[in-house]
Amino acid sequence: MSRPIPWTISFAMQPHLRPRLFDDAALRRLAALGSVHTEVIHDLTVPAAREQLRATDVLITGWGCPVLEPGVLSAGRLQAVVHAAGTVKNHLPDTFWDAGIAVSSAADANAVPVAEYTVAQILLANKQAGAMRAAYRRERAGADWSTRFPQAGNYRRTVGVVGASRIGRRVLSHLAAFDLDLLVSDPHVDDAAARALGARLVGLDELFRASDVVTLHAPDLPETRHLADARRLALMRPKAVLVNTARGGLVDTAALTDAVVSGRVRAVLDVTEPEILPPDSPLYYHPEVVLTPHIAGSVGGELRRLGDAAADEVESWVRTGTFRTPVHPENLAITA
Repeated sequence: MSRPIPWTISFAMQPHLRPRLFDDAALRRLAALGSVHTEVIHDLTVPAAREQLRATDVLITGWGCPVLEPGVLSAGRLQAVVHAAGTVKNHLPDTFWDAGIAVSSAADANAVPVAEYTVAQILLANKQAGAMRAAYRRERAGADWSTRFPQAGNYRRTVGVVGASRIGRRVLSHLAAFDLDLLVSDPHVDDAAARALGARLVGLDELFRASDVVTLHAPDLPETRHLADARRLALMRPKAVLVNTARGGLVDTAALTDAVVSGRVRAVLDVTEPEILPPDSPLYYHPEVVLTPHIAGSVGGELRRLGDAAADEVESWVRTGTFRTPVHPENLAITA
């Protein structure tokens, strides 16, 4: 790798995101590594943006980055793309990888809040905190809560994790601190690897059948589409909980809605298909559903973690020519 003098660093994302991702300290770190463009690239149909991209050595991308087609990279000097978010599939097409440009992602950093949120929801779901809260709010009186909710609590409950992804593994690590039986289902994990994660490897149907909570952490691929379909939802224990903080396409929304409305299944949904449900969807107001607008990942102050992770990667690339968390194109077929 030949070292440009000086390095030129640019941003490509929704313009309002840059100050949310990169505080003054992070920007100073980047400025110490090279010349930082203040203009954020967000529309590559603009000639000035294309010129800026061609004069860039390291491009920091984020949500809303335009697709980097080979045509917009031609005659440029781009050596590295550092994505200050998770998946790179939305802005790096298959043809991008032919250019030999190194890529890094902050997916590991973004996994932290997703796992935290997931674990919190699992523990609250097993505790039946939502149902007890609703009853207390409605009645405004004391009660024998153990009698009314005899199945409440996390002791010796079974949690099934679908997908030993970076988030799935982090969820398993957090859950290991509790008195839970942990199951995992993943075609790329063997028995020994599952045991190392503190879980027992089972098939997908067995996991749905045996778990009090099923939490989804698989990538959205053709073979995983609607893995939680009507048949598998019917396998779940009465009042078991389906948690989805991964991708909406993993769940058959119509089948889940039927299962929830019938009273068979509870759900915690941070992602859905479609991403915004129709206004008349029962999932908005059903008492056995926790529905949130895709907030499990980095939001608010957590965005700084992504910016700091991206700055770390730029520094690593400038100083060593390598990334700590590289993205390998051959792995994209089995990852988010």
